[in-house]
Amino acid sequence: MADSGGLGTGAGPGAALGALRAPLALLVLGLGAYCLSALPGRCPPVARVPTSPPAPAQLPGAHRLTLASGPGRRRFPQALIVGVKKGGTRALLEFLRLHPDVRALGSEPHFFDRCYERGLSWYRSLMPRTLDGQITMEKTPSYFVTQEAPRRIHSMSPDTKLIVVVRNPVTRAISDYAQTLSKTPGLPSFRALAFRHGQGPVNTAWSAVRIGLYAQHLDNWLRYFPLSHFLFVSGERLVSDPAGEVGRVQDFLGLKRVVTDKHFYFNATKGFPCLKKAQGSSRPRCLGKSKGRRHPRVPQAVVQRLQDFYRPFNRKFYQMTGQDFGWD
Repeated sequence: MADSGGLGTGAGPGAALGALRAPLALLVLGLGAYCLSALPGRCPPVARVPTSPPAPAQLPGAHRLTLASGPGRRRFPQALIVGVKKGGTRALLEFLRLHPDVRALGSEPHFFDRCYERGLSWYRSLMPRTLDGQITMEKTPSYFVTQEAPRRIHSMSPDTKLIVVVRNPVTRAISDYAQTLSKTPGLPSFRALAFRHGQGPVNTAWSAVRIGLYAQHLDNWLRYFPLSHFLFVSGERLVSDPAGEVGRVQDFLGLKRVVTDKHFYFNATKGFPCLKKAQGSSRPRCLGKSKGRRHPRVPQAVVQRLQDFYRPFNRKFYQMTGQDFGWD
């Protein structure tokens, strides 16, 4: 006789338990895939750097740089874009590279987080050659959340200028998730990752959430560098007023304001500012397809919970930096 639990149709307790385990297994597999995608990558190989610097792109209003004789030399960066991931660091770097007095490494070397054991000589070998008066830069946004990075950078040079591009931590987390989802389809939902067990407290162990605790990360940096060594760039204003934010960066670096509003136009399709075509180029220059990707839909209740969670951290960050970024 079949029992009232409906298990007498040939499906024993083991089969029922297996049916319950199936969705859980999918969740665990999804979480595992996300964790693997978020693990620090391997140290990048040594890049081949040209023996002489290529001529910088000439944009309308930019002064042509007269190159001195000789190829210049490789130097340690005087300025670093240290954060944050999905804040707008790539856009800022590309905008700054328009300046004839900025020479920047295009890829992220990850020296102060992944490759430190290779030594400072290796790090310097990656840098482009510069002439006197030019600034060497690189950007690796994971530095801002790496515990050892401030001490290591300070050991290289206590005079290093540090640029941090920050963005509303909720939209930053969603953007982070969207990027990972594009590489790892089948992830659990944003809600399932952002909250413990999908409904519990905010999951600060998830890197997409943890990165947005800007005040906590800045505390670590201020143990080694004074606030005067930092410039905090608004990721939102970098989109709405790129010339204004890039102007602040040029001032911070002690550069003449060469990159101005005449170099930008807003691309409505991407929802991002793009660069007007340089002299000798046939087309305008926009960031790649991975920039400006559409975000997945996240329920408003989830967004509100995260906004409430971040509010005290945001306010502390405003106090620490002396800037109100308007996220609350």
